[in-house]
Amino acid sequence: MHKRWKRLLHETSVAPRAPARRKVRAYLPESRCFVASCSGAVVAACVVKPLGAGAHELMSIAVRPGGQQAGHGTALLRWVIRDLERRGASRLKVGTARSATNSPSLAFYQRQGFRVMGTDHDFFVRNYPQPLFEGGIRHFDMLRLARKLTNAIE
Repeated sequence: MHKRWKRLLHETSVAPRAPARRKVRAYLPESRCFVASCSGAVVAACVVKPLGAGAHELMSIAVRPGGQQAGHGTALLRWVIRDLERRGASRLKVGTARSATNSPSLAFYQRQGFRVMGTDHDFFVRNYPQPLFEGGIRHFDMLRLARKLTNAIE
């Protein structure tokens, strides 16, 4: 794992918990990592995994706590979308927890043109040995979102 990415994951509030670290390590070799920097310091990072047939999945995106709400995540995601479009990708997918505490993440993706495609019921129960909680609420389901890429070669 790249040192900067590892440090950013460690320092952000969305750092993967111990069981999730294995999942991150599993998809990193086939994925592309992108970073956003400000004055030479990494302020945001994300990982995009190719799925085949022009589709990609945004596996993770993180912004340093001190840089949140400053547009770094938005700028990074927009850059990634443009890059994928230039490369001929047709669709970008993402999954996010479905809970009352996660509405800022859902709004973030929807502002970037993602639409809810479905719900993966009990995703967090099936994929994590320990229950995951955020704001005192246990995560059970994952919302699946997707965005068509406009300059895709079809």
